[in-house]
Amino acid sequence: MVDAQIGIFGGSGFYHFLDDAEELVLDTPYGSPSAPLTVGTIGDRRVAFIPRHGRAHEYAPARIPARANLWAMRTLGVRVIVGPSAVGSLRREIEPGDLVIVDQLVDRTRGREDTFYDGDVVHHVSFASPYCPVVRAEALRVARAQGLRVHPQGTIVVVNGPRFSTHAESQWYRAQGWDVIGMTQYPEAYLARELGIHYASVALVTDYDTGVDDDPGVAPVTQEQVFAVFAANVDKVRGLLHGLIPAVPLEPEGCHCREAVGPLPHA
Repeated sequence: MVDAQIGIFGGSGFYHFLDDAEELVLDTPYGSPSAPLTVGTIGDRRVAFIPRHGRAHEYAPARIPARANLWAMRTLGVRVIVGPSAVGSLRREIEPGDLVIVDQLVDRTRGREDTFYDGDVVHHVSFASPYCPVVRAEALRVARAQGLRVHPQGTIVVVNGPRFSTHAESQWYRAQGWDVIGMTQYPEAYLARELGIHYASVALVTDYDTGVDDDPGVAPVTQEQVFAVFAANVDKVRGLLHGLIPAVPLEPEGCHCREAVGPLPHA
């Protein structure tokens, strides 16, 4: 069996990562992942990559087979996952093209299959700190070393999609003190926690959600804008990942990510 130590999930506009890689088709107890995995080497680390929306962006956010994606990573032995994603900004000072190393999330999705413990085994999991602080700190260090414009923390509110926000919704999210908005961090981050995998995200800001209230020249987001801004900035994300993968600890210490693992079904 092919093995890997670090997993990467690609977001909107990020469908390929490893050049010299082996393609691997896996099935899981939760169905097939979004796409065949590609497994290769960066530095001395074995890396597995899955584009979470599929290679042709065929999976809408609520239809991403997140459980299959995470289980496939676990099958390969992945210990650390970084899940870059495209997000909208809810703050004027968080600008398109910026990176945010998010540290909190708010789940506003519905109907997603979001646990491996949905059978006869009941297991309650602490998710107070959704992102591994050790992996986050290393991602921030690498981003700053590369001279990237990066925000060291932020709360992401995760909505169901595929539609974007109304003005009223976006104003409410801002009023709660949340920083960015996306559609894919939940249940991905939580499922990683159930598996005891150290998970962090690098959020690339592509837009201002419904605009900026005091600037009528900033229009609400469109799909075309998200893809265009992500495409113009995806090399930032790739460069950050190439710097992070050889440096991140494979067994981070000082976090609680592995403490959540219980009697997993199918294990």
